[in-house]
This record gives sequence, structure tokens and C-alpha cells, in this order.
Amino acid sequence: MTKYNRYTRFRQDTYQLLGNAKDATFDLMDSIMTTRNAYCLGDLSLSPFFRRKWHSTYESLEDCRPNRNQLMKRYVQEIPELEYVLLAIDHTAWELKDAKTMKDRGYQHSAASKNGTVLGQGPSTIVWLPEGERSWALPLRHERITSFETPISKAKWQLQEVCKTIQQKVLVVLDCEYGNSSWVNQTADIQASKLMRIRSNCCLYGEPEAYGGKGRPKKHGRQFIVISIKIENINPRVPKDFVGLDCIRLI
Repeated sequence: MTKYNRYTRFRQDTYQLLGNAKDATFDLMDSIMTTRNAYCLGDLSLSPFFRRKWHSTYESLEDCRPNRNQLMKRYVQEIPELEYVLLAIDHTAWELKDAKTMKDRGYQHSAASKNGTVLGQGPSTIVWLPEGERSWALPLRHERITSFETPISKAKWQLQEVCKTIQQKVLVVLDCEYGNSSWVNQTADIQASKLMRIRSNCCLYGEPEAYGGKGRPKKHGRQFIVISIKIENINPRVPKDFVGLDCIRLI
């Protein structure tokens, strides 16, 4: 199968899984991918790929009900046989300070904000990262975090659903928002390797010692701290051009 035939087959399969109003929705998808700047939803109707009137942009989003599980399974078919399937999960804050009646609108963590939070919605996305230096990723699930969920609980559910479909070994990478015990405990039963960043002020503990028979049993063992050290300060024989080493040291 040539690349063109594979691309055509992918578009046809995706079209069939869009549910109602699939024609207008498919045109809107092409318009989004080919429009460099759009300042409102109506601007997308000006694209030559959108062959309908401007009001169809709103009607397509209102009527379309894509089958997310079937779309995810179709996307997974594009992942080749690999030693590890590299996935990434992230939570992004969308500021909607003026949309007072927006569903699931709430305070979202945002490092770029002056106060650390913004008022809006927060979608969670899990993507496949292809090998090599490429600027794109294949989204497998992209869903809004509801008012009854947290970024960690949503990411755990997404990873669980994706791992049910992928029959290969999975490695998922995450930022420091997920580098905590809540994420580790909630995903302990998911068959996937997890690589997370952790904050420099994060406290880690080892296994507690055996109960000695006096007082309350210990909940934690010895404490670890995360530090960054210059390895030439430890061994003078290390070359000077060695930048450094991020490590965990027992204290």
C-alpha cells in the first residue's frame, strides 16, 4: 500500500466514525488544519475546503457525536511494531474568563499565569510520539476534564483505555504535575512504564523498618531528597566537560 492509499484509507475510516453531520464536520476538520489564523469560529467557514455556509460550522459541532473509542482504536492501527510505544500525557489550561455559563468552567493550574491559576477549562491529552526528531504527535484521546474529575484521575483513565488497545510495551512520559504519590498509586495496576519529572522540593521515603514493638509503627522509611550535583566534585578523575548528574541521594 502506497502512502497516498494509506492516507486515503485513513480519511475514509475516520469519516465513517464521526456520527451525525459527518460531511460538515469533515469539511470543518480540513478547514482547521489548513487555516493559519482564525479569530473566531466563523472564520473557518471562509476556507476553500469548507464547502458550506458559515452557519454549518456551528451546526456541525452541535450535531456531531464522534465515536471516541472506535477513533482511538483506528489511530492505534497507525502505530508500527516497536520495542516500546512512547506515549505522553499533558493537561492544558484554556482561559475562558468571560464565558460565565461555560460547562465545567473552573480554576485551572497554569504556570504561565501571574497567580498560578486561570479561570476556564482544562482538557487532558494522551498522544503517541513517533521516533525521530519530528514536530507532530498522534492524539489518541483528547477530552475535557469535568468538574467531577482531576487531571490525575482523567489521565489515569485515558492511559488505562489506551493500554487496553495497544498490545505492545508502553512507556508514558509526564511532567511534574504527575510526579506524586497520587498518580503512582492510581496507576499501579496499569501495565505500562511511567517516566515522570518530580519537583526539586519533593519528599520521597523508603520502606519503613520492621515494627520494634514500642509506640506507633512507622509509616515511612528513611527520607530521600532530589538534588543536582556536579559529578567532578565527587571524583576528580571525571572529565571536566561532563555537565552534571541529576540523582537521588539517601540522607
